[in-house]
Amino acid sequence: MVAKVTMIQAQKRKGRYNLYLDEKYAFPISEAVMIKYRVAKGMEITPELQLEMMAADDVSRAYSRALDYLSHSLRTEKEVHDKLVQEEIEEDAITQTMKKLRELHLLDDSQYADAYVRTAKNTSDKGPRVIRQKLRLKGVGEQLIDDALAGQFSSDDRLDNATAMAQKLAKRYHRQAFKTMQQKVRQGLMTKGFDNETITAAIDALDLEPDVDEQWEALVAQGEKLWRRNRKYKPSERRMRTKRNLYQKGFLIDDINKFIEEQDAEE
Repeated sequence: MVAKVTMIQAQKRKGRYNLYLDEKYAFPISEAVMIKYRVAKGMEITPELQLEMMAADDVSRAYSRALDYLSHSLRTEKEVHDKLVQEEIEEDAITQTMKKLRELHLLDDSQYADAYVRTAKNTSDKGPRVIRQKLRLKGVGEQLIDDALAGQFSSDDRLDNATAMAQKLAKRYHRQAFKTMQQKVRQGLMTKGFDNETITAAIDALDLEPDVDEQWEALVAQGEKLWRRNRKYKPSERRMRTKRNLYQKGFLIDDINKFIEEQDAEE
């Protein structure tokens, strides 16, 4: 059954229109689809043509939403696909839209991975493992991630970033026992995503040495808290518990014994 376009009504959203067939609302349409099909008042539309126009409008709407989403930042294919699904767009329209975006080089996971790795290398403290995990979550393939890391994040870059991070961590934990500080630096670098070889090289590059006076001050500060906390125990058990706690914190046994002797002397 052929119907006739009796009214074209502009929506509040720019570039969108409502079509009325035989005085009744029929379906919405974009300006691009109107131009493509030369829609005008009085035009006759068959049911088959209506379905074709509605499908074309789905693609047009998907493409418009995708362009808007891409205008704010680079996106991966998965991110754009998920966004269009969230907008309740039909899968066929999404597939056509994704194909068009690829052809126009508006979607390129390889380019995205390169840019992401380069930015992370230059502006963050993330290591390769964390970067890889982030890109995986965004749907980038393993080979593309490998290529981006190899091309944008050299072994020298990794060592430089790891060393800079190790220096920050060493400064943050310098009031702890030297052994504990080293452990925390290593753990911190592992959490940031650096591999064991790079971590070891970065720590070696700092050439860390314990400051005797600083270590003693740190032991005293923590030891006095433990000594007070353990005052409810008998003297022998108090000493044992304080020694054990300080040893677990990484302090040297000779320094611990010296501290305990001083505490005994004071009391």
